Amino acid sequence: MNDELLMQRCLQLAALGGGYVSPNPMVGAVVVYGDRIIGEGYHKVYGQSHAEPNAINSVSDKSLLKDSTLYVNLEPCCHWGKTPPCADFIVECGIKKVVICNSDPNPKVAGGGVKILKDGGIEVVTGVLEKSGRELNKRFFSRHERNRPYIILKWAQTLDGYMDVERKNNNVEKYWITNDALKLWVHKQRAIEDCILVGKETIINDNPKLNIRYYTGPNPIRMTIDKDLMIPKDRFLFDGTQKSVVFNAKKDLIEGNTTYVKLNFEVGVLEQIIHYIYSDIKTSSLIVEGGKFTLEGFIKENLWDEANVLVGNKRFYKGLISPKELIKSKISNKMYFGSDYIEQYYNL
Repeated sequence: MNDELLMQRCLQLAALGGGYVSPNPMVGAVVVYGDRIIGEGYHKVYGQSHAEPNAINSVSDKSLLKDSTLYVNLEPCCHWGKTPPCADFIVECGIKKVVICNSDPNPKVAGGGVKILKDGGIEVVTGVLEKSGRELNKRFFSRHERNRPYIILKWAQTLDGYMDVERKNNNVEKYWITNDALKLWVHKQRAIEDCILVGKETIINDNPKLNIRYYTGPNPIRMTIDKDLMIPKDRFLFDGTQKSVVFNAKKDLIEGNTTYVKLNFEVGVLEQIIHYIYSDIKTSSLIVEGGKFTLEGFIKENLWDEANVLVGNKRFYKGLISPKELIKSKISNKMYFGSDYIEQYYNL
């Protein structure tokens, strides 16, 4: 087994924590003795034990540790938080070598973990599958390098570029564009992101639940922008089944599972929302699912990192045109789900 294969296993383990560890990173660890894996672990839940002690503690014969190598996809922490420093624990256990994927951008670590390991006489190798590690923890890196959450735009559109039919008489009805396989993909993505935002008109017209009923995991925090509090209270947004935030111009208030956050609509509304997500509730990712006006706002203000455009194999011929023409990046990836597909764009 080579370093890259073992680091790939760390990344597989780390991904199991998706949706449960934010704002911490997803981390997996593997303990290797000779050519045999003797211990594995990952960070399962925010506030609980980290990947390194979980992997080391899973080793049945601790006498092997002094001749073992620990693989981990992020630099071990070196500060006290909700758990003790992992770097100190690794030194105490007598591990002889540590192979790391990414350095930790958190200023509380930022090389400090590696220094503790080296000062403890441990051989350290860094940068193994570094690009893959950054992709896995892109939310964590965005939080510490850009001081904002990782922002994902998502919408569905027809082959002829429409994201909704023409609405008449304010009818409240869903018009599904994509197939069930893509619906499952959308709910899987929701399960690993912290927050999900849609505009007022989307809540009024579509009445979405914005949950993960077709997948398993934690529901994201639902968010909407309703300046004058016009959304009817019979919408699913107010059903109390998951946390919801209503950004508005009238009040700050908590009612059960719904939080009203008052913004200044005269300046930078989207920047205020991003600041709230980053600083007030300290989360690391946001999906913006619509509608068109809200999506266009994020694109025009260059507040996005990734866009997933779901294209269904149907045509509306008229209706609400999608904001795709505002995306200037080239397609990075195209994934097919039967007759439908996803175009992925990155704001590089």
